Amino acid sequence: MANSFLGTGWSFPPTFDNFSNNLVMTSDEADIQLSLQILLATRKGERIMLPDYGCNLDEMLFEPITTTFKTYISEMIRTAILFYESRIDLNSVKIDDSRETEGVIAIVLDYTVRTTNSRFNFVYPFYKNEGTEIQ
Repeated sequence: MANSFLGTGWSFPPTFDNFSNNLVMTSDEADIQLSLQILLATRKGERIMLPDYGCNLDEMLFEPITTTFKTYISEMIRTAILFYESRIDLNSVKIDDSRETEGVIAIVLDYTVRTTNSRFNFVYPFYKNEGTEIQ
């Protein structure tokens, strides 16, 4: 897997294989999906060496779901992917607010992996009410 042309990276959160005592790695399309997950979940300024990395989606908590809100989030995600995930071409960003009454919106990314010309979807659940899924 170390020769993957799409990239290989640590799993997140970092975990170890109990049998080989090695770090669990992800490769290819799974690595891209994990990279998108991390990019959308990271606040700008969290990474010292990349202070502009991330999306700051948590600042959108408790905002009313309007056309302006959807457009702002879409453009924030497009910009972050443009600068920090060069392995893909983003085809569309859709905000699914069908579960708005539950406090959840789904951010649906449709993208094409540049080197393989394969299309994929990535769904990121964004919880509008902080801490609602904590048990």
